[in-house]
Amino acid sequence: MNLRVAKIVHDSVTDGPGLRAAVFFQGCPHRCAGCHNPELLTTEGGTEMTTEELLAEITENPLHTGVTFTGGEPMEQAEALLPAAKRLKESGYDLWIYTGCLWEELDGAKRELAEMADVVKDGPYIAEQKSLMLPWRGSANQRLIDVNKSLAAGEIMLYAVEKKENEYVQNTKRG
Repeated sequence: MNLRVAKIVHDSVTDGPGLRAAVFFQGCPHRCAGCHNPELLTTEGGTEMTTEELLAEITENPLHTGVTFTGGEPMEQAEALLPAAKRLKESGYDLWIYTGCLWEELDGAKRELAEMADVVKDGPYIAEQKSLMLPWRGSANQRLIDVNKSLAAGEIMLYAVEKKENEYVQNTKRG
């Protein structure tokens, strides 16, 4: 099953912690007012890629420690993304997923994909709640969910960040 990829940003430091690849997927049903990537709303455009092509491009830089699936809406391609996510996790990458969906609404392949991630940024962008002070998200309603802790606790546990000298750093270590 092929993926519709709008672009891949190599060496991103704004889409999660560390040096990572950010994969922007084409297509989004949410239509949030003030969307940061309105050119990605339509399912037309971008480049069709196989899982192998996507992984080859992501892994070409040995300095990447993580990958962020964003968009558009990556959950619209959840079933096709499952093999890529599995291989990335097996290779030791930290995986973040940005979705306009709420964690509580995810089911089927979307839920399976979310549970492979280390962190899920959930919730639609709400322009009236925009904040430039929030690390790795655009509006105050959006949550950074620590997936492993949430699954272990049986409830949503937020990813912990703290502000140090104008730089956001993770204050918990991942296993």
